[in-house]
Amino acid sequence: MPASPKRERAAPSLPRIALRLSGAVDARRCVELAAAAEAAGLSSVWFAENPFHRGVLATAGACATSTARVRIGVGVVNPFSRHPALIAMEFAALAELAPGRIVLGLGSGVGASVKRMGFPHDRPLTALREAVGIVRAMLHGDSVTHRDGVFSVKRAQLAFQAKPVPIYMAGGGQRAVRACGNIGDGLVVSNLTPVRSTARLAETLRLAAGRYNRQVPEVVQYVPCVVRPDGAAARAAVKHVIGEMLTSFWPTEGPWPAFREALVEDSGIPRSHFAAVLAWLRRGEDPDHLLDDQFVGAFAIAGTAEECLKQAAAYGAAGAAELALTFAGMQPAEDIAYLGKALQENMA
Repeated sequence: MPASPKRERAAPSLPRIALRLSGAVDARRCVELAAAAEAAGLSSVWFAENPFHRGVLATAGACATSTARVRIGVGVVNPFSRHPALIAMEFAALAELAPGRIVLGLGSGVGASVKRMGFPHDRPLTALREAVGIVRAMLHGDSVTHRDGVFSVKRAQLAFQAKPVPIYMAGGGQRAVRACGNIGDGLVVSNLTPVRSTARLAETLRLAAGRYNRQVPEVVQYVPCVVRPDGAAARAAVKHVIGEMLTSFWPTEGPWPAFREALVEDSGIPRSHFAAVLAWLRRGEDPDHLLDDQFVGAFAIAGTAEECLKQAAAYGAAGAAELALTFAGMQPAEDIAYLGKALQENMA
């Protein structure tokens, strides 16, 4: 009897594979998907919170009590709509539900959305640095007084002993990444970040941490994903979510920020073509026809389970320790189980 063909394995640099959820998903469905992620052997469940969607802290708490192993990360929380003292209070409570499994992701948020909620969005990087300091000190049990900055607190101290919570920082610009190397426990990298950008950010983070004689914070990266036994169908299906993200994340007016320009350059897609596609998407053109394989390869993980693990390994080689995947489409639970089976076979 002929020997069965050997399954091709992903590279040794395969990062941990996690699930990313958000306030766009029904809270009860999030609990079901968190259980599916744990059963499939995934490492974490991350929640992205965006203004005007569902708040995610209640859902994160429900997922924390309905799972036993996976980390529960919330990334990111912005300190403008939630004061740092309130963030410390809320995450101290979450940490009691799942000791050692809660991760706080702090970021400055999307300025336009924060302002629509009626909050200022002044000096975002300074605000982020101050928030990390206030939250960390309060979680350590310190009494915190802070004046003359973006935030003010006077003798702010938790009335109970909190459990430790690592604080990750979100950022794609060089200054934000260097700040994470100085004070963060990890870096959260947003969707639509190509592998070359991941490598560049990871190197900036490494150099910054070395400058301060700190252990290099780990990198957690968000990536949209469609994984199916039919790889071509998966690559076609992921185009819709890429199109939605492109029109949501890219500025509609004025010049693009430097870090957005860098992402386009790192994608390998000519800027003129990228800008034209973005304009067509905003006019309502179908992303299935507009987005080619270059967009899929730069901004998503898609294909069969084996193909997706190879793509994940490329992010691992670039410096990502964990990929938090948004399982797009109508069957996320089935896709999670399918990828989880391949992941466990790869690790066997």
